[in-house]
Amino acid sequence: MPGHATLDLARQLIACRSLTPDDGGSLALITDRLSRAGFGCERIDRGAVRNLWATHPSSAGKPRSPVVCLAGHVDVVPPGPVDRWTSDPFTAVERDGQLFGRGAADMKGSVAAMVTAVERLVAAQPDHAGTVALLLTSDEEGDAVDGTAAVVDALRSRGVVIDACILGEPTSEVRFGDTIKHGRRGSLNGTLRILGTQCHIAYPERGRNPINTALAALAELVATEWDRGDEHFPPTSFQISNIQAGVGASNVIPDAMDLSFNFRFSPLSPHAVLEARVHQVLERHGLTYQLAWTLSAMPFITPRGWLVDRLASIVEAETGVTPALSTGGGTSDGRFLAAVARQLVEFGPLNATIHKLDECVSVSDLDRLARIFERVVANGLA
Repeated sequence: MPGHATLDLARQLIACRSLTPDDGGSLALITDRLSRAGFGCERIDRGAVRNLWATHPSSAGKPRSPVVCLAGHVDVVPPGPVDRWTSDPFTAVERDGQLFGRGAADMKGSVAAMVTAVERLVAAQPDHAGTVALLLTSDEEGDAVDGTAAVVDALRSRGVVIDACILGEPTSEVRFGDTIKHGRRGSLNGTLRILGTQCHIAYPERGRNPINTALAALAELVATEWDRGDEHFPPTSFQISNIQAGVGASNVIPDAMDLSFNFRFSPLSPHAVLEARVHQVLERHGLTYQLAWTLSAMPFITPRGWLVDRLASIVEAETGVTPALSTGGGTSDGRFLAAVARQLVEFGPLNATIHKLDECVSVSDLDRLARIFERVVANGLA
């Protein structure tokens, strides 16, 4: 039974203590299975991160087209206080139709479904057209510098193009199958220091209060409409995440205030435009400041076409749910895969318990997810 194989593998993967960037032995487990299924398995490790690029038929260089890829990560976030879990987070436990354990939903359940899906596909069609590929990393939940980004670098150097890619992130919101992510917003971080002059608080004329002088500029930034979004992307969002100032005494005006902020932006507001607009606001308010920028993700979108439409059709057939298309949520490894994938979507189980105590995934959804992956990949190779 397909679901039994997927459930068994999900249990084994949950037992691997794969806290970022350690894969906990999970990639060796998957490599052994895929090798026995006839896949060529290549490790593209970088630094402390372990990455797997597996192809069928085996290809040491440029795989034959079309290349249909399933991608994901085996690393997980820390479980937090273990005594607050109902059961050991690294011992998969089945209760009330749910499989519990750290990574069950994010995303070892999806990885198990990917592996069993391609095992069945190549067993049924050993002489299939094109290339079936899997890309797995142990560095998605962490810095994500040496994970999927490293594999993408290697693929680009070889001239490899992925024709269609499904990233198995947990995208479903209320019911399994209700959401496909066909793009993501970009992420731009700013680290800002407003400079002042320290003095006794009773003699403010002798100094310059960076907190007071920054308030109007910050209020303007918070109130600014950066764009209105479009049919694919919500409006660009500006959020202040941290503010720190003061020396710990109530009678001292500090000489600086530090804050960090983030833009989640759409293609309607390129990051260079956002940066310029922030500088304009700060300078118009006469602030003395230092500002450093970090671009952590560019926005991407896969318009309606073969992959989006075929996946949506198969999801509806398997679940009875018509999936909505979304670009919301945080960043994913899609930001790297978009550089080598002509079409890229994300689809997976419910995300209600990800990064939480008692993370879980529906056992029946694992079965359906494996069938969906198998059908989409087979269709892409035809």
